[in-house]
Amino acid sequence: MLTVLGLDAVAESVYRAMLADPRGGVAELVARVGKPEDEVRDALDLLSELALVQPSSEQPGRPRAVSPDIGMEILMARQQADLAAQQQRLEASRAVATQLIAEYADLRPAASSPGVEQLIGIEQIRDRLARLTREVTTEVMSFAPGGAQPAAQMKASRPLDEQLLGRGVRIRTVYLSSVRNDQPTVDYANWLTDLGGQIRTTPALPTRMIITDGSTAVIPVSSDDTATGAVVLTSQGTLTALCALFEGVWSCAQPLGEAAPKDSHGLNPQESTTIALLAQGHTDEAIAKRLGVSQRTARRIATDLMERLGARSRFAAGARAVQHGWLPSQPN
Repeated sequence: MLTVLGLDAVAESVYRAMLADPRGGVAELVARVGKPEDEVRDALDLLSELALVQPSSEQPGRPRAVSPDIGMEILMARQQADLAAQQQRLEASRAVATQLIAEYADLRPAASSPGVEQLIGIEQIRDRLARLTREVTTEVMSFAPGGAQPAAQMKASRPLDEQLLGRGVRIRTVYLSSVRNDQPTVDYANWLTDLGGQIRTTPALPTRMIITDGSTAVIPVSSDDTATGAVVLTSQGTLTALCALFEGVWSCAQPLGEAAPKDSHGLNPQESTTIALLAQGHTDEAIAKRLGVSQRTARRIATDLMERLGARSRFAAGARAVQHGWLPSQPN
């Protein structure tokens, strides 16, 4: 049962035996566990390495087992540190992969990629979006991550949105749930809704994206800096997948005018997403970025959830969320 925390079956048996009989020595452990002495001693070495066994102050020369409440916190803290290190390695690998892709894209002629147009810099992106706005005839679907929208951007969008809706173009936009706490963004969204646009929110979005007429999609090259470049995708297979992605997110998103619902555990969508990200080992910075909130807000949400779960660490929060049914259990 404790293999997920780094203990093998023999070490777990030895640890349990030491808790049941604190005064027993190696010979007693061999008899109780039913394993050869060398395996028991290897298990004691592992337990000592994990700080679950320490020298006894009452019986010099004999080891003693650390109490389970302290021991489990030690193991979970260790695993949390391992997860954080793994996350850092993953982010470093992703950065290297992104750089390699960008360098390769610079060397590759645009003609070799049918259905893909590269836009370099904010000016090219704005010009291409302006042209798509003029040419669209039926619908604009978009993901707008990043939380509260910049005032200048909303001001510039108003005449374009009004023009599109006046031409009978359908506008559907998904924002992050965090925009509900930003009055200027809410005012803009309500204004757009009054004109016939449709706005929904969701706790997290995969990327910034604009799809026009189901035939052209614009996606940034980097989610960290959307102004550096973007790609325009027109391949039928790619657009089919992206439209399906949008419809899937849209169907689960909450209309802005409705209160965010809570599940059977009393969690709103933002809290459910946060607990899932905590269980995956994400940092406050990563969670804040996904939710479109400040690090301070992300930390507050995470701390509140940990308190509700009675967990002292993020790894423990993930484990207890599974036990409470807040998260699905992982397959064996």
